[in-house]
Amino acid sequence: MKISERYLTALLEISQEINSIQNPNTLLERILEIALQQLSAERGFILLREDGDTELIPKVARNIDPEQKSDFSEISSSVVEKVIKTQQPILTYDVQEDSSFDASESVLLHEIRSIACVPLMLKGQLIGVIYIDSRGKTAGFDKQSLAFLEAFANQSAIAIENARLMESLRSENELLKGEFHRIYAFKEIIARSKSMEQVLQLMGKVLSNTAVVLITGETGTGKELVARAIHYNGPRKDKPFVPVNCAAIPENLLESELFGYKKGAFTGAATDKKGLIELANGGTLFLDEIGELPLSLQVKLLRFLQEREIMRLGDERPIKVDVRIITATHRNLKQEVTEGRFREDLFYRLNVIEIHLPPLRERKKDIPLLAQHFLKKYSKQTDKQVKGFTPEALDKLINYAWPGNVRELENTIERAVILASHQFIEEEDIVLSSVADNSEIEPGMTLEEVSRILLQKTLNAFDGNKTKAAEAMGVSLRWVHYKMKEWNLS
Repeated sequence: MKISERYLTALLEISQEINSIQNPNTLLERILEIALQQLSAERGFILLREDGDTELIPKVARNIDPEQKSDFSEISSSVVEKVIKTQQPILTYDVQEDSSFDASESVLLHEIRSIACVPLMLKGQLIGVIYIDSRGKTAGFDKQSLAFLEAFANQSAIAIENARLMESLRSENELLKGEFHRIYAFKEIIARSKSMEQVLQLMGKVLSNTAVVLITGETGTGKELVARAIHYNGPRKDKPFVPVNCAAIPENLLESELFGYKKGAFTGAATDKKGLIELANGGTLFLDEIGELPLSLQVKLLRFLQEREIMRLGDERPIKVDVRIITATHRNLKQEVTEGRFREDLFYRLNVIEIHLPPLRERKKDIPLLAQHFLKKYSKQTDKQVKGFTPEALDKLINYAWPGNVRELENTIERAVILASHQFIEEEDIVLSSVADNSEIEPGMTLEEVSRILLQKTLNAFDGNKTKAAEAMGVSLRWVHYKMKEWNLS
């Protein structure tokens, strides 16, 4: 059956409109609204099959009780079931004169006059059903209605599939963006190594919550940098970030600095003063070197973590404070607990999420990146046009043990930029601390790192006599010469 010019014009306009709607729920509402308008129907609904489901689920409805639409108590369920089974459309202009509806209680009960129901087909598969009906004496359906509704259903099925695909792509994009953020979006952190990738992933997971974070690692590994990155990439980024070095504040002042005080609380307290915890309200309090906190203050910090309120010195009124706690230490807090210098209950309160920063000697792949980053920084500060490193200079950086970690590397690059007289940092521009004086064998070192330290110590012990050093270590003189050159040993 040919579609009338009126319906053809309507289909063209409808196609342009529904294909521009990308939200699946909004699209379904509009599809049902168009069907009701074009056929002058009163009621209707759309059923859809979700991915992986076998049953059709009601998605939108008009003038049908939402509580009843799922069991079709107000519509002719026999019509819907027949369309689902045969995947063929059904339209009747006057059900009162159609003998096939004589036994339908819903038709008689609700005085339904006209019914149209069409399947939503996509690539030969049933994905849903559009049902509409009219109870008016003069139904809006005519001979052209079914042809229009079939064509409209075909358009709608494609539009629904496109909207679902767009929603899936948006969701996938959000997941990918989240994953990208967890791994790569911390611009403050320069890293490529596998061990640091795990750190970045863990940082991403703690961004959007308020869990207490404990950052561990050797001195100079960048613990405060990680704390700042967590704060400034999270939902509290517009609130204060308050760093406190627990080792730098004298013990007799630490309590008043953390918790504040009231006027007259002690000699010299001329006015009320907010403590650092209160100043961080809404934001993040970073307690660096938490292992140096005196036992007396550990009790008060534990109470704050439990109650989320503080009491200023000399005050009788507690103050509620909303603050995220991030702490850091280079100490082994478990050992500190064992030896009685750190409270066990506080340790477990602080150690909800531990982020361990590996030493730079375990991040060899990061050294060139970090070195280039610091080179740009200090070239700009000193107004020098230093572009990079010679291969020999870069090898010297990579093969050094870096007992001072990233902090030592930064200082070394700053000094090299100042000393550099060419466009590229050369080997002699890089001044490193004596391995013998500043590096010790530690757990986690590679065999190569230990061998390097041992060779340097042995050479020093024999005043640089390579033959004696080789004999003492049980290696060949050739090996000593080779390794001294490879590791830039004196």
